[in-house]
Amino acid sequence: MKRIIVLFLLGSLAIFTACENEQTSDKIVAGFGVGTYEEQFREGIVPILEEQGYEVEIKVFSQNMQVNPAMAEGAIDVSIFQSTAYMEAINEELGINMTALTYSPSAPQSLHSVRHDSLDAVEDGSTIALPNDPVNQERAVRILEELGWVTIADDAGTVDFNLSSVSAGDYDLEFVVLDPAQILVSLEDVDFGIINGNYIADAGMRIADGLAIEDTPDEHRIIVSILEEDLDEEWAQDLKAAIESPEFEAYMTSQTKYDGFILPGSQDAQ
Repeated sequence: MKRIIVLFLLGSLAIFTACENEQTSDKIVAGFGVGTYEEQFREGIVPILEEQGYEVEIKVFSQNMQVNPAMAEGAIDVSIFQSTAYMEAINEELGINMTALTYSPSAPQSLHSVRHDSLDAVEDGSTIALPNDPVNQERAVRILEELGWVTIADDAGTVDFNLSSVSAGDYDLEFVVLDPAQILVSLEDVDFGIINGNYIADAGMRIADGLAIEDTPDEHRIIVSILEEDLDEEWAQDLKAAIESPEFEAYMTSQTKYDGFILPGSQDAQ
């Protein structure tokens, strides 16, 4: 009788251990900077994944530059905050191998002003606030190039972009370089500012109300980043399906503040 009880207990322990391991493998840890992308994921994606049995943990980092090192250290499984261009530069810098799982909803940059209500107000000497990081700065200046306000050298880079590649177009402008998060709150100090769309949404404004809106190139759209070795994992494919699902699209279109965002649809960022 004692032997039967021992065998029963050992069998129960094995089943418990297997269940515990299975539960652990169904956990997804997602990393974000502060703001819009985390909110979209928490409200629109997490319910879909939880319905499929996943446990989802969200880690929010105070600075975007902290997210990719966390991926390299294995502290997070997935991140949503960066573009393909930025990710490829970080892969080289950190010696890791992240890849794009799919697109996330992406917020185009847009040009705004509190001093002027029209692009016609631009003139020589107008001050334009630009992001201080190379990737977002290059995006911003491309908007000015599209307007004809500046010209950009053919050999201007992306991840190594700097303003030495920019010369006057129709106007001789003055640039004020700021942290991307500071441009919106600094609009009263400049004539125009080019703002990343996630900050517009966070402020309860609409990208669609900008005086000029970026035609966002694919390499600057926000992607869902994972390690390449995880690309075929079941959890990764389930996450991809959730982000591209009609349910998530319905959530996005129901939120007025996301007007102007580029939605993932069924496109694949790979």
